[in-house]
Amino acid sequence: MGKLAAVVFVRIGQVSNTLSWILCCLLRKVNSQTAIALSSTGGAKAKAEEPAGGGLMETLQVGFYFALWYLFNIAYNIYNKQALNVLDYPWTVATLQMATGIAYFVPLWLLGIRKAPKLNASELKTLLPIAFCHTGVHVGAVIALGAGAVSFAHIVKASEPVVTCALNAVLLGQILPLPVYLTLLPIIGGVAIASMKELSFTFLALASAMLSNVSSAARGVLSKKTMSGKKIGENLDAQNLYAVLTAMSTIILIPFMLAFEGTGMFKACGDLVASGKFTRKSIFALLGLGGATYYAYNEVAFLALGKVNPVTHAVGNTIKRVVIIVASVIAFKTPMSTGSIIGSSIAIFGTLLYSLAMNATKK
Repeated sequence: MGKLAAVVFVRIGQVSNTLSWILCCLLRKVNSQTAIALSSTGGAKAKAEEPAGGGLMETLQVGFYFALWYLFNIAYNIYNKQALNVLDYPWTVATLQMATGIAYFVPLWLLGIRKAPKLNASELKTLLPIAFCHTGVHVGAVIALGAGAVSFAHIVKASEPVVTCALNAVLLGQILPLPVYLTLLPIIGGVAIASMKELSFTFLALASAMLSNVSSAARGVLSKKTMSGKKIGENLDAQNLYAVLTAMSTIILIPFMLAFEGTGMFKACGDLVASGKFTRKSIFALLGLGGATYYAYNEVAFLALGKVNPVTHAVGNTIKRVVIIVASVIAFKTPMSTGSIIGSSIAIFGTLLYSLAMNATKK
């Protein structure tokens, strides 16, 4: 297990570093101030202005952040899939992963390294619907990764812009320019082709990935409706907001975990140890690493995306999804049909066009 992850990280690490370097060198001169939102797994919005010029060191720093973002994301997907392959308890795994983040940010607050947020009951109530959506984003993705191939889950998750446009139109009355809607066609077509030709297709994986998409889009819409122009609490910057949502989502997940799976995973862990395939230490390490890399890639994403403009963000997200799909195929030797490769390529290219078209409407 450890050797497999190491081999994948060596192969993909060099690629992601190179891609990150090229990405930053090509686009670092484009300056703008923009609100950047974390996608799929993760989080809040933060204002960012790309530096007008930081020289070689600035480029190296941004490239380093992007490389870490990719590598932590790859690591999470691999550790998560390895855990789900031997422990078919996605709700419990999702809960443990979400709770792991608490062990990271609470000590930062207690030690004063990061200012702790201050929220009253009314403000927590405002965040509750967003926390439910945040929960759906994560648990939907975990179930999808357990029910099918990692590559297929990420292909379906590439269709999130379609759901976002639909919810924005229905709930916010936001009608976008025609070019934006046209970019949805390759996304829809690509996902449809990939789904039809996917060798490991399951309806559960498709439905769960779409649950994650709907939850992510709803989280964005609710954030606009409830938080736009409002100051909520004290010290609630983007990173602390993500931490608060993580804590609230953990509390939300616990009763669902117990209702759907009870404490069955603990017995399953004992059975694995008894079979000799795993030790208790290796199981805890696998689950812990999954949770740690889940929170780490979201935390590093703030550092990476906070230093770039929307175009770099769009290209970076597109490259990230490609790198994850390639890494999962290498790690798990997942066969992909020609149709699946073509469909996924069309869908991912469509998400890039969508991001660029959306950025053009804001100018």
